Amino acid sequence: MKDKFKKNKKKIIAGILFIGLALFMASVVPTLQMAWVMGLLVLTIYLFAFEVLDVDVTAISIMVLLGLSTLFAPFMGLNEGLVSTDKLFNGFSSNAVMSIIAVMIIGAGLDKTGIMSKVAAFILNVGGTSEQRIIPIVSSTVGIISSFMQNVGAAALFIPVVSRISARSGLPMSRLLMPMGFCAILGGTVTMVGSSPLILLNDLILTSNQALPEAQQMNTWGLFSVTPVGLALVLTGIIYFVVAGRFVLPKTSEKMDASSATNTMDYFQNIYGIDYGMFELVVPTNSPLVGHVLNDIEQKEHIRIIAAVKGNTKDVTIGPNGVARDYTIEANTVLGILGSEQYIMDFAKDYTLEVKDHLENFSETLSSSRSGVAEIVIPPSSQLIEKSARDIWLRKTYGLAMVALHREGETLSSGEGIRDLPFQAGDTLVVHTLWNNLDRIAKDKNFVVVTTEYPHEENRPNKVGWAGLFFAIALSMVLFTDLKLSVALLTGAIGMVLSGVLKIDEAYEAVSWKTVFLLASLIPLGLAVETSGTAKWIAEQTLIVMDGMPVLVIQTAVAMLATFFTLVMSNVGATVLLVPLAVNIAVGIGADPAVFALTVAIATSNSFLIPTHQVNALIMGPGGYKVPDFMKAGGVMTILFLIVMMGVMSIIF
Repeated sequence: MKDKFKKNKKKIIAGILFIGLALFMASVVPTLQMAWVMGLLVLTIYLFAFEVLDVDVTAISIMVLLGLSTLFAPFMGLNEGLVSTDKLFNGFSSNAVMSIIAVMIIGAGLDKTGIMSKVAAFILNVGGTSEQRIIPIVSSTVGIISSFMQNVGAAALFIPVVSRISARSGLPMSRLLMPMGFCAILGGTVTMVGSSPLILLNDLILTSNQALPEAQQMNTWGLFSVTPVGLALVLTGIIYFVVAGRFVLPKTSEKMDASSATNTMDYFQNIYGIDYGMFELVVPTNSPLVGHVLNDIEQKEHIRIIAAVKGNTKDVTIGPNGVARDYTIEANTVLGILGSEQYIMDFAKDYTLEVKDHLENFSETLSSSRSGVAEIVIPPSSQLIEKSARDIWLRKTYGLAMVALHREGETLSSGEGIRDLPFQAGDTLVVHTLWNNLDRIAKDKNFVVVTTEYPHEENRPNKVGWAGLFFAIALSMVLFTDLKLSVALLTGAIGMVLSGVLKIDEAYEAVSWKTVFLLASLIPLGLAVETSGTAKWIAEQTLIVMDGMPVLVIQTAVAMLATFFTLVMSNVGATVLLVPLAVNIAVGIGADPAVFALTVAIATSNSFLIPTHQVNALIMGPGGYKVPDFMKAGGVMTILFLIVMMGVMSIIF
């Protein structure tokens, strides 16, 4: 409660400061239209930076306000709205948005065929169990893959791969996940479809051209225009971790050293300190437990009831729609309970329960071949964020009995109120579940399943050929035809559906609609900033401050500004806000505006210092990382990124 008050207090204080900033900026700009645009710009930055609303809700709200400006223009002192309603929804039909949808579907199709499992096997065959060999292979592989799909998607695909490699090689996840995650981010700079900012860039360039004279019109970038810069950055990341990994990656502690990182109770005891076992208890007719519901006892007794058999029946209640907090315990019920031996014995003594020497009723259901403990991460795109396990009835709805929650380097057990804590992006849930249920959960975009070493069948391996064929067709059309990027990629995506690699419902589920609405809703704001002259005015003021400095210094300043923005807000938002500014700065100093725009789109991937990037949030829990771990490894990476990016761009462009 106190932390929530402090957080809200900070938001309120920051809100007051931002209102002051907006009023000040509105008072110094030359026109009333620019004053309104500046106010919306400051509001957007505030909402993004302090996460007052979800990023997609913020973007949609700003788009709606821009649309309403047409209605309220007379009251705002304007002749017309800030953005024409005819152009307000152009973002949803933009080349960038359709390309991102297609990339997500193609990535899901490749995953469904089990290609990632084959990748893991190949890496182990080539790299063996040496950290110095596995890191370059994993990092370069994910870097190349993320150059053709969203980097957060590539990272999500590779978490199970790294988990499988860790399980088979004995190397801790903490030594492998950060290099993989950083190179997934870096890989997004290798092609113009590798990250949302680069996909969006050409559309922003075309928008900026509307305000530029014909002589200064910019050409759009080709698919591989950025490849030399991206490859240099990926190579830098790989060399950095090979050379300095022993110094900047978390040290392998005794707790983290699971010599055979198999997903057994021993592994979870080593990693999370969970000393749990599975027990079978019988509730006699004279037990005071009769008539109680699970909600009355589980947290108080530090136990998790996984399964139950009522009376003399042999039907086991387990999994989705099984036992839940409202489950009433009857006489002669047999309970399958997960907990530490001491708590189990105390529980049995308090309620006069019979403890079986071994599993009888649950010998098959709770056997290691049918169920076990698994790790699951809440991704940034999950719809469960800000909801608790209690809110969503996690055990009843999803068949996941949460026994621990790992957040920001700290592990909370089942007796510490974890079911009442709202989920955050990057949370790692330690759950007990049936393996066939875990297969279903792996298809749910609200979760990323880390555990891989359990009995299950690969998804549609017979469709590998079709997936590879349509991926190759899409790539070939991008490279060798003049078709729009979106049309080429959608050809591959629909091919995945028609060939049976994906069902149409699975294709819809593969799309992060949060990202789609975020991107499409921000495009009108960029249009307003550009056409109102706000970007040009800010650029002129910046040039006055940096008057006389070399072009490279000014370009570096733009890159540093983009780096800062992407640490406090989404990279898409930073790109939309800064590209018009960068273009106008370049025009003002006689530099190439397209290169300055590209500088912004690349620099918004320089997000390593704190775990605000979606990829970093995704790997934080499975890797057991803390914020200082990112600051230690990411601080150096941030500097190297700027040096290499500016160096290569000055040579190439």
